[in-house]
Amino acid sequence: QVRLLESGGGLVQAGGSLRLSCGASGTISSINTMGWYRQAPGNQRDLVATITSGGSTNYAESVKGRFTISRDNGKNTVYLEMNSLKPEDTAVYYCNVGARQYTDYTYRNYWGQGTQVTVSS
Repeated sequence: QVRLLESGGGLVQAGGSLRLSCGASGTISSINTMGWYRQAPGNQRDLVATITSGGSTNYAESVKGRFTISRDNGKNTVYLEMNSLKPEDTAVYYCNVGARQYTDYTYRNYWGQGTQVTVSS
């Protein structure tokens, strides 16, 4: 079983910063891509940023230059540093991890429970 535990959300004023963390635990053999998605009320869940096991990153255009994704492979943890936050960044942020358990031959997609980020104007 793979479990994801997110932390770091909260309320911040526009222009402020937050750091999200997501740690994966369980019977994990290996992890490939890790990422963050977000979903605002009434909207679909959208990509924010991803990072591969080799460290290659990909960002949504709306967050480029403001958000930074990173990972600690030894801790099976992915981070999202969010700077210059805007009210339109308000959403529930979900961690996503591609992981293979010791009993699996393939990678499966796992989601965190979500953490609320609210940016006030």
